[in-house]
Amino acid sequence: MQGISRAVRSCQEILKAAILQHAQGREIAGIEKIVSSLKWVTSPPAQQKGLENVTVADVLMTKGEQTGPWLWCHTNDIVIDAVKNMAKNNVGSLVVLKPGEQQYIAGIITERDYLRKIIAQERSPNHTRVGEIMTNENKLITVTSDTNILQAMQLMTENQIRHVPVIDGKIVGMISIKDVVRAVVEQQTGELKQLNEYIRGKYY
Repeated sequence: MQGISRAVRSCQEILKAAILQHAQGREIAGIEKIVSSLKWVTSPPAQQKGLENVTVADVLMTKGEQTGPWLWCHTNDIVIDAVKNMAKNNVGSLVVLKPGEQQYIAGIITERDYLRKIIAQERSPNHTRVGEIMTNENKLITVTSDTNILQAMQLMTENQIRHVPVIDGKIVGMISIKDVVRAVVEQQTGELKQLNEYIRGKYY
């Protein structure tokens, strides 16, 4: 997790390197090469607004994520069903709800919980309830839709977690460290492109 944070922070160093290349007369080729190398991690470009203004809501909007049954399970569900749900929807965690229609949050279950508490302990996922292996609500880390993306990254890094539910009174989505890193790199890539255009003379 710390390695990911260092990699993201290095984007700022890339900008500095590009400026130095400009001073040495190698600016265009160098910057275009850097921008090109970052394209693999970006999704369709989001509006450039600066990292200090990017929120969790922006990340959810980019993902096009909607809430639904695929995002959660219940404490009395069988673990194998929860794992199949994660695999089917290509997600790494599920919010765990208490039984009933009020959608009260009980905790979260992740791939890590499954590996450590089922596979490693040789327990049967067919005979174990989600409530027996989930991370309880009192240990659950959450964010809101207006949380800054850098704050979300810091929260995930400090607590060594990869998935965070987004709660605005109710569940509105889920973000992962992958989502956060992608958002940060997209913004940094936009700054590189603007620098390239500036050097080419597209700005006064």
